[in-house]
Amino acid sequence: MQNPTIVIGVIGADCHAVGNKVLDRVFTMHNFSVINLGVMVSQDEYIDAAIETGAQAIVVSSIYGHGEVDCIGMRENCVERGIGEILLYVGGNLVIGKHDFSEIETKFKGMGFNRVFAPDTDLELVCSLMKRDIERVMQSEEAPEGMQ
Repeated sequence: MQNPTIVIGVIGADCHAVGNKVLDRVFTMHNFSVINLGVMVSQDEYIDAAIETGAQAIVVSSIYGHGEVDCIGMRENCVERGIGEILLYVGGNLVIGKHDFSEIETKFKGMGFNRVFAPDTDLELVCSLMKRDIERVMQSEEAPEGMQ
């Protein structure tokens, strides 16, 4: 299988660059083709890059706590732009204040994200789960009609 292409960046007005650079390095070391949009990325920029590169996934990160607001409508925007089935991942410090992570996960999955990662999630696990998800999607696309 060819290295999966993923689009990463830090959404909204968040300018925390260090974590984004760490993610880029880890994903690259795990044989992802990384399109890194940097910081302060809009939903449209993620979607444009995913369309232009044929990416299998968009990885949204947020550290400043406003990810909840910044991510509203992301899946709908993907659908509207013709990539409604793309894998969407989100992680980091996504909301302001202390909340049980299961509540945050439920909220973001309800917004259409396939997986939601807590700030302390092991990046090896993240890479493993993403690879597995992408392989499943690619296998189902290759299966003959009715065999999926």
